[in-house]
Amino acid sequence: MNGSENSSSSGASRILVPVLIGAVVALAAATVYLFVQLDGMRTEVAGMRQSVQTEVSKLQDASSLLDSANRRNVDALREELETARKAAASAVGQVKIDAQRHAEDLARKLEAEQKRQQQQVSTELSAVKEAASTANTKIADVSTEVSSVRTEVAATKSELDKTIAELKSVRGDLGVQSGLIATNGKELTALKALGDRNYYEFRIAKSKKMEKVGSVSMRLTNADTKKNRYTIQLIADDKQVEKKDKNVNEPLQFYVAGVRTPYEIVVNQISKDLIVGYMATPKVPGR
Repeated sequence: MNGSENSSSSGASRILVPVLIGAVVALAAATVYLFVQLDGMRTEVAGMRQSVQTEVSKLQDASSLLDSANRRNVDALREELETARKAAASAVGQVKIDAQRHAEDLARKLEAEQKRQQQQVSTELSAVKEAASTANTKIADVSTEVSSVRTEVAATKSELDKTIAELKSVRGDLGVQSGLIATNGKELTALKALGDRNYYEFRIAKSKKMEKVGSVSMRLTNADTKKNRYTIQLIADDKQVEKKDKNVNEPLQFYVAGVRTPYEIVVNQISKDLIVGYMATPKVPGR
């Protein structure tokens, strides 16, 4: 009965573990993407603000110089118009007519100059408003995208939390609860990224000689591809242990001196006279 329960628990765990690893990888990727987007947004916003400030500063400087020039021009026209009007008032006959025409021409020039200045100021203000509007639009777009990524990260984290809550205990062949196990190279890469344990990958062919994997020596004595089972011999701390008729992705556990948490070996692939997998060991000595 216990064997059936352990087999059922182990099967459920093997299904859920890849889901958990996938969720971890997705969460890590989404988080990295979020930080990249946030950093990009800060850089882009800072650049746009600096660009707008520079543009406004240039427009202000140009406007100030132009305003001074325009003011002098208008003052000169007004002074000339006043002189012409006085001349027209004191003149007689044809001279008076010519003087009045000249005064009217000056009045039109003055009016045209004032309208031109008003149009120029309006154009400059429009340019500043357009630059500010463009910057605000870009900022809003980036903020929307970052908000979307944050939502995605939150959803991924929620899914991850749910998966962790539903994950069954993974027990090794010694009955000790195992850490997360990887069933393929992609999942093993994700486990390495978590940084909880040391991982040593191996490919061991059937041989009479022991092969070194980390601090442990291993030898494959049998590989049954039909039943997907294998048998290995281990030497750790000068002690030899045999792990007989073990399954693919089943954590094989053994202890070494000074370490409370067992070492674990997981074989992911069995072929003719060959096994492929990894060994996981505690990161901190004495744990």
